[in-house]
Amino acid sequence: MRFKNKSRKPTTLRCNAGRRCSFSVLVWSLVGCLLLLNLYSFISQKDARRGGTHLRINQHPHIRELEEVEEENIQLPPPRKRSPRAAKRKPKRPTTLIEEFLDESSQLRNVFFPGQRSAIDPRKSSENDTYYYYPGRMWLDTEGNPIQAHGGGILYDQRTKMYYWYGEYKDGPTYHAHKKGAARVDVIGVGCYSSKDLWMWKNEGIVLAAEENDETHDLYKLNVLERPKVIYNEKTGKYVMWMHIDDTNYTKASAGVATSDFPTGPFDYLYSKRPHGYDSRDMTVFKDEDGIAYLVYSSEDNSELHIGPLNEEYIDVTQAMRRVLVGQHREAPALFKHGGTYYMITSGCTGWAPNEALAHAAESIMGPWETIGNPCIGGNKVFRDTTFFAQSTFVLPLPELPGSFIFMADRWNPADLRDSRYVWLPLRVAGPVDHPLEYNFGFPLWSRVSVYWHKRWRLPYRWQGK
Repeated sequence: MRFKNKSRKPTTLRCNAGRRCSFSVLVWSLVGCLLLLNLYSFISQKDARRGGTHLRINQHPHIRELEEVEEENIQLPPPRKRSPRAAKRKPKRPTTLIEEFLDESSQLRNVFFPGQRSAIDPRKSSENDTYYYYPGRMWLDTEGNPIQAHGGGILYDQRTKMYYWYGEYKDGPTYHAHKKGAARVDVIGVGCYSSKDLWMWKNEGIVLAAEENDETHDLYKLNVLERPKVIYNEKTGKYVMWMHIDDTNYTKASAGVATSDFPTGPFDYLYSKRPHGYDSRDMTVFKDEDGIAYLVYSSEDNSELHIGPLNEEYIDVTQAMRRVLVGQHREAPALFKHGGTYYMITSGCTGWAPNEALAHAAESIMGPWETIGNPCIGGNKVFRDTTFFAQSTFVLPLPELPGSFIFMADRWNPADLRDSRYVWLPLRVAGPVDHPLEYNFGFPLWSRVSVYWHKRWRLPYRWQGK
């Protein structure tokens, strides 16, 4: 038998539909609606901050032109003739486009590595070719020599108002240290090129040279120096270079540091170490808007990435470190920032062979990082699945065009590494992501990263002749 408590009023309300509903359920429903509205308002304001400029920029016909991707239709060559006896003994499977790319005797070699007659030569460019990028073509400096800045990055120096492109100087013969070893070139050093317009580059020489005789030195010519990146420290007035340092067998797995008083060097080599006590291979450095710099490197046999801040002088790591993209086997990180969100493009681990790029995003540089899909658009499926037959190395922001960047990648030539090419393409941050997070109620917290394939493209007019 149920008794009523006469000293307490009922805690239910009569709804319009004639049903009773719990007061607490109603309150929590209102709270939930308010939270969703606040979340939506936050995201809308964030998108507005990002998109307000995008709307104005996207109206420019040249920006729309950059987003109108091109297609590729590369026909595989007919199979080579084989004797009936050989075919019966071992039937030949169909050749893939990636195998043709890696085959130095392929009939398609000139498609991926065009000859010098089609080189980008700023000294001889006609009016129709000035300021145009041709991804995959040979690129010459102001002296008429192929640019040697592989696996590199670009620093814009506020003091000299110049761009400086640093990279691996690989102008030497390619060989294999042993039968199963990867293709390599003896260490020559880090090359540096300067430019005012990102198109015409002057060779500033080798700013960090190899060690010819001291076999115990990190920069000994038979060792490995890869992926140099340079940032400027306003407090010390030093230009700081970080790079991957290794031995011939890739067992040292360390990060090296060098400094200079000038962007054109010479750089003084300091030391190498395993940051945070972990192996370090493909790496990059990123300087945030607050002046804090971070080291990002592949670790644990390239199965994950580690991110940690550098000290105030940028010459060592601090104790703080986060493991990200654990178990995803990513390398070649290229990190950038837009609208308060951090983005990163990485590649898979397949040696010199090209593979699919992935874009990642995070609200904090220390993570968590979420994978948001393949950024490549255009070409064809094989082009998209191989990052246009290239590997990421750096993403250069274009401050005058918010949301616009240059995606820098290397098209490696394992048969002749000195002839590896550069694939520069327009990158835009705009539109919904392919895979929004599950915990954000379907609202994407960031925009899509898109790299557009073009056989020929150029920056907007405002950059020409800067």
